[in-house]
Amino acid sequence: MSITPAHPGSLAHQTVEPGDDRYDALRRGFNQRWVATPERVVVATNTEDVVAAVNAWLAAHPGTETPPRRITVRSGGHCYEDFVCGDDVAVIIDVASMNQVYYDASMDAYCVEAGASNWHSTTQLYRGHGLALPGGSCYSVGAGGHITGGGFGLLSRKYGLTVDYLYAVEIVTVRDRTRAHVTVARKDSPNSALQDLWWAHTGGGGGNFGVVTRFWFRDLPQPPAQVLLRTLAWDWKLFEEHPEGFTSLVRRYGQFFDTEHSGAGGFPGGQHDYRDLFTLLKLNHRAAGKIGLIVQMDGTREDSPQRLKQFLDWLAPEADYPPTLLDVQMGEHPPLSTLHTPTRLPWLTATQTLNDSGPNRCGKYKSAYHTANFIDQQVQAIHRHLTTSDYHNDQALLQIDSYGGRINDVPPDATAVPQRSSVLKLQFQTYWNWNKDANHDGVFDYQDAREDPGIAAPHLNWIRSFYRDMYASTGGVPAVPDPAAPSPTHNTDGCYINYCDADLSDPAFNPPADNQPWHRLYYQENYARLQRTKTHWDPRNVFRHRQSIRPTEPR
Repeated sequence: MSITPAHPGSLAHQTVEPGDDRYDALRRGFNQRWVATPERVVVATNTEDVVAAVNAWLAAHPGTETPPRRITVRSGGHCYEDFVCGDDVAVIIDVASMNQVYYDASMDAYCVEAGASNWHSTTQLYRGHGLALPGGSCYSVGAGGHITGGGFGLLSRKYGLTVDYLYAVEIVTVRDRTRAHVTVARKDSPNSALQDLWWAHTGGGGGNFGVVTRFWFRDLPQPPAQVLLRTLAWDWKLFEEHPEGFTSLVRRYGQFFDTEHSGAGGFPGGQHDYRDLFTLLKLNHRAAGKIGLIVQMDGTREDSPQRLKQFLDWLAPEADYPPTLLDVQMGEHPPLSTLHTPTRLPWLTATQTLNDSGPNRCGKYKSAYHTANFIDQQVQAIHRHLTTSDYHNDQALLQIDSYGGRINDVPPDATAVPQRSSVLKLQFQTYWNWNKDANHDGVFDYQDAREDPGIAAPHLNWIRSFYRDMYASTGGVPAVPDPAAPSPTHNTDGCYINYCDADLSDPAFNPPADNQPWHRLYYQENYARLQRTKTHWDPRNVFRHRQSIRPTEPR
């Protein structure tokens, strides 16, 4: 049970243990596949609470060896795998209450606390200062994980990644193996170890080096006062008789952003004229009845309606692809039929319109960066797995986001995000509910999935088969090119750590003989520096999960 101490605000006041009514909610995140059984959840309200929680855990595990059970941190709770809510977790530090956003004169920078959600940081930065982080549109994602993984969003082609503006970070570390310390690492720190720690938080992923409590940003961009939105969908029936219509649309979509990046011909407009364009192509399983497209552009440009029309006429001419309303749930986005007609809205209003996280349910995800258009084998794999007759799920899809633009102006080692030449970012998704009372207690809940792995099996089998088939020519994963090769031999560039995928470290799905280990897919040549940073700042490997950065020397 929780204990109410004599001094409100102390650690005991913020501790949730088994028996507390809040325990069942706070031991899980957004993905209902993962439900932990921690000894306690610490609801931290400030950095001092985090220090106290880490020190209490260290006191319970004296010595310098890595304890068998883990201490983890949660901000928004959107981790796709069991990195936060795993079976081996003893303590979860919940920083969601640390959610302030403000200008910090002492740092000459804008501070975003680690528990702030995307929506909270968006509204506070814009309403108070007219600025924006070019982050994600999923409103409830927390800054702690989103930023450390190199978060991106609908403004990123125009302004770059969130971490391109990161000036400093505050982390609770365990450098001496036995006690927690508050460390502030700046981009311009005179100490190289502090510079490494700052750099590691520009895409190295959460849960690796300590507990992040605050971020500071400089030179944040001013978003367009207005944006232009458009949504449309196409019936799967259109493609049942003419599958070449589907494959042609996918090819043209990839070609547009490929040639826009390279400056070659074949798309409407001049080189970089579409950097303000961000699109999400929703290739749903045919069980959904439709595929869809979400488009956002700078609405302050007078030519935006014309450029939008040029893009859509080139991508999907209405005579061949009669558009319909986007009136069904597509992954994490709800129906958006009111945007079928191009709609100009204030940027903040538009962000709220698209701001959704989808329902709480079980999910499995995979990712890929593409540096060029799809090859024929990939296009055929997409069509084959979205039309398979042995899997029926209207919430299974491949989402293809436009990428590149300003993101690719940054060198691959300037931040921990090495993928700085991609033009498309893919997210394979499948969602499901329990829908079976496997333990015969009269209700559906997570216990049913533990009782019967068959509930998840068809969904996992589908997405794994899809991914393996999609990248069959590169060992079943979106392989990273050999940096020594004179030119790339394939069109992929690894995976996104914020779309973490435990299969990448499973030899059954990513054979070691193919020389594409999970850390290469996420971090490429940047992994060596991340390992050195890990070894210096967390030599005991206190903060870890199945795909965390590994220390380079014995602990």
